[in-house]
Amino acid sequence: MKGIDWLNWSRRLAAIAQTGLEYTTDVYDRQRYEQIRDIAAAIAAAHTDADVESIADLFARDEGYATPKIDVRGVVLREGRVLLVRERSDGRWTLPGGWADVGDTPTEAVTREVWEETGYRVRVARLLALYDRDAPRHEHPPYAYHAYKAFFLCEMMGGEATLSVETDGVDFFALDDLPELSTLRVTQPQLQHVIALANQPDAPTDLD
Repeated sequence: MKGIDWLNWSRRLAAIAQTGLEYTTDVYDRQRYEQIRDIAAAIAAAHTDADVESIADLFARDEGYATPKIDVRGVVLREGRVLLVRERSDGRWTLPGGWADVGDTPTEAVTREVWEETGYRVRVARLLALYDRDAPRHEHPPYAYHAYKAFFLCEMMGGEATLSVETDGVDFFALDDLPELSTLRVTQPQLQHVIALANQPDAPTDLD
């Protein structure tokens, strides 16, 4: 059995526990849901490098009805080259972006992320793709949370390259000369595909 199946099952158990804890009023049911969450953390830890306590803490932080998180990414092109940032956390490169914040619209979220991580002001032109991070074709490394990934084509409006607390590199790269990518955030096939979509003005949004 593939490890990724166990990870998916652990996330589903954690989601059931989270939703149950939100709505139950029975003290014994609450204990049962907490036990399910602990089991989910143990399963995830058995198939990753993280320890049980760290994963249990991640699961316990989320409250309310369990839903996927939203990761927004900005695709900014200039003279056939794509804007990438280098993550301080792993030293690898990715499209600028991150988790959408509560209170932001999708376009506000991605324009803010691009500006914070690169120093460039952009406007959103269109949604290129909306993916389920867990779909096998995307080949991301295992991750504790279920997430959707939204890729937006963004047009440059101004600014200058600036480093941030999360990124220590900002540059434009040709598709045939890409640096090592942070595959937790974006894979090479994904990057190539969304750039191909960006170069087709009438292409529909790619889904799933």
